[in-house]
Amino acid sequence: MSKDFYEVLGVSKSASDTEIKKAYRKLALEWHPDRNKDPKATERFKEINKAYEILSDPQKKQAFDQFGEAAFSQGAGYPGGSPFGGGQNQTGSYGPFTYSYSSSGGSPFEGVDFGGFSDPFEIFEQFFGGSSFRRSSRPQRRIYRFTIDFMEAVKGVEKEVVVDGKQQKIKIPAGVDEGSRIRFDNFEVVLSVQSDSRFKREGYDLLSDVEISFPQAVLGEVVSVPTVEGPLKLKIKPGTQSGSLVKLKGRGVPMVRGNGRGDHYLQIKIKVPEHINNRQKELLSEFESEFQKKKGWF
Repeated sequence: MSKDFYEVLGVSKSASDTEIKKAYRKLALEWHPDRNKDPKATERFKEINKAYEILSDPQKKQAFDQFGEAAFSQGAGYPGGSPFGGGQNQTGSYGPFTYSYSSSGGSPFEGVDFGGFSDPFEIFEQFFGGSSFRRSSRPQRRIYRFTIDFMEAVKGVEKEVVVDGKQQKIKIPAGVDEGSRIRFDNFEVVLSVQSDSRFKREGYDLLSDVEISFPQAVLGEVVSVPTVEGPLKLKIKPGTQSGSLVKLKGRGVPMVRGNGRGDHYLQIKIKVPEHINNRQKELLSEFESEFQKKKGWF
């Protein structure tokens, strides 16, 4: 039975290129055999890539709309045989899985947009690392690995590197993270990012702790908190509870693609002193007595 490639990707026949691309990326990651242990995952993954290869190419999409999947069978359903005969094959493997794709003329992937990747195999590199990935026919790029600090990853930085004995500058965009892979003319860079004790990163969002004293939590106060853009004055509301979250919208990590930024979440922690003097003990005792008269703290 012939396949409906629109149905495979879960989109309508009137779907835009953007909608088709978005559906492909989601399904390709969901059904990748290294992530999905369903016995049918491998075949489903191949099916998804085949559907996108057809629907992302205007010429192939037009042929499919007119003749269906038969347009891509040699000598069947299309006058004079398949319009894409004489194709070239591209094969590759990842772990125990082997995949094969074909297209016509020149590069096997010329003119095909694989959902923002340069080809289907790049999905493996970006989302599963590239250590065991092999391509059978494409030239290999040299891969260099080096470490940058947390703030360099957040804000972007220029680095001097030596490639093939020549010193040159490369630009690391703002927002990269651990394991980010950047492609240059004839080589690629894989990044390692040092941690920062002040910030914990979750995607493009940041989380950090803000310690305040018990009186500050009760009475409220303006305190200085660190952000990736420098210190910021934060107003602590009276009666703030330990564990409360304060959201600093748009003060997180810049997005590598696009103009947006993540958010910065501040988690309030009330610091209890380990040692207090006699006078402080007296004041706290008086404080507790006053509240006991009201039958509780609240």
